[in-house]
Amino acid sequence: MEEMIIVINPGSTSTKMALFRKNEKIAEENVTHPAQQLAGFDNVANQFELRMKGIDAWLTSQKIESKKVAAVAGRGAPLRPLEGGAYWINEQMLDDLRKMKYSNHASNLGAIIADHLGRKYNAPAIIADPVTTDNFTDLARISGIPEIERKCRAHTLNIKEVCRRLAAKANKQLEECNFVAVHMGGGVSVAAVQGGRIIDVNDALLGMGPYSPDRAGALPIGALVKLAYSGKFTEKELIDKLSRKAGLMAYLGQSDLREVEKMIDAGDKKAETYFKAMAYQISKEIGMYATVLKGKYDAIVLTGGMAKSERLVALIKEQVSFLGNIAVAPGEFEMEALADWAVRVLENKETPKEY
Repeated sequence: MEEMIIVINPGSTSTKMALFRKNEKIAEENVTHPAQQLAGFDNVANQFELRMKGIDAWLTSQKIESKKVAAVAGRGAPLRPLEGGAYWINEQMLDDLRKMKYSNHASNLGAIIADHLGRKYNAPAIIADPVTTDNFTDLARISGIPEIERKCRAHTLNIKEVCRRLAAKANKQLEECNFVAVHMGGGVSVAAVQGGRIIDVNDALLGMGPYSPDRAGALPIGALVKLAYSGKFTEKELIDKLSRKAGLMAYLGQSDLREVEKMIDAGDKKAETYFKAMAYQISKEIGMYATVLKGKYDAIVLTGGMAKSERLVALIKEQVSFLGNIAVAPGEFEMEALADWAVRVLENKETPKEY
């Protein structure tokens, strides 16, 4: 029987799935879920049964029952601060996710679905390099007021996978290299990666760094306080505005970068201005994290879905090329990264940690 690794990566309205034979991707699918039905759940964990219908249908179409499932790997959600690496999915982790202890994010379902499939197919289930992988230095945690500590929340899985691949091209281990790594997707993470560890990064979800297609990034504090006390928003509404309805969406009514570029090509000067401003903010953030590494890094890395935009990449290169070599790795490699972690666990090259 063929030995397969099942990889699960839930998003807001879809679940990415793939089958791997070791590190070789055999099949993949983005199982979509009706947005109106998903919107009815206050807790994303309660979407489990609805999502599983589409997932089971796809697995059946792949004749998974006729194959041996060697392992299941799920996307790691925001959890308590953790060291990087692979983790067994256990009851404590599942309880924290179901109770939304650290977030109410679609990725909470990554471990929940992986655990279910692991039990169904009698295979080990893991997560790896979750969003809250935390290797901050003590200085990086200090914000400016004692009541607020800077937290490490980033696109860790893709950032580390891309950096690992670049290190391999140079015949090095990830632990031998330093990078300023920029993941540009729905949110933008700009990270100082030192010896394979993210020692500082902006919080890409809410309140730090550049604005993105739909997130606000850092804002002038005084104006934000006034907005919060304006009476126009509840706390939940304001968080939703800043994390889902800001950035390009707020300025242009559009968060799809491809559509924004069509607007620019059609002569929309407003679209061009806000597109350039986003590139400008990303570039400034790169300069800041270059100082964290004191200029000692192998490359500046641009990755994520927005790195597919030649226009955006060109604007950033124009601004930061004086800082050193720039490597571009368009797209996301999270599925491959999860499969690779599963392979290393199966081959006893890595021992998953207990949560």
